[in-house]
Amino acid sequence: MPEFPTDEELAVRAQKGDEGAFAELMDRYTGKMIRYGKKLLPYEDNIGDAVQDIFITVYRNIGDFDAVRRFSPWIYRIAHNAFVDVLRKKTKEPIPVFDWNRIIPHVLHEEEEPVDRKEKEEMGVLLNKEIKNLPPAYREIIDLYYFENFSYKEIADILHLPVGTVGIRLSRAREALKKKIPKDYYE
Repeated sequence: MPEFPTDEELAVRAQKGDEGAFAELMDRYTGKMIRYGKKLLPYEDNIGDAVQDIFITVYRNIGDFDAVRRFSPWIYRIAHNAFVDVLRKKTKEPIPVFDWNRIIPHVLHEEEEPVDRKEKEEMGVLLNKEIKNLPPAYREIIDLYYFENFSYKEIADILHLPVGTVGIRLSRAREALKKKIPKDYYE
């Protein structure tokens, strides 16, 4: 079975001018960057341009990538900056919410009653409503941790924050959401 190169190996090859390696990195990360953008940007028409800007920045700065480190936090840092730039340009637009069903601890099973299913759908609507009340910094931390599966250290690198601040923001975001949902749901 053929072995696929790691992102870091592809980045090193791209640093040496291998355009095929860079194209492979783009293939691997385009969907991830679009998904990340959908969670942070108010309108999808901004996402394509932002993702294009991300890859232009990556291409221009691939020589600065340190192959001893992981590639994904490096590109997510670039993406964070690109999406923040878009948000700054459109400060009057509302920031979208994302599907909170992914962090709700209970999984919907086929054998559940329709009443249980309806209750969980209502809970998802409630969480989506409440996320709008969280500061953008908390929304982004939750996204990077729960949906992109980055560690505290990687999130700290992406956002240029101390690791402790990442933990505090994640904890505060969880607590803010817990206050808004029925207690018996998460116990």
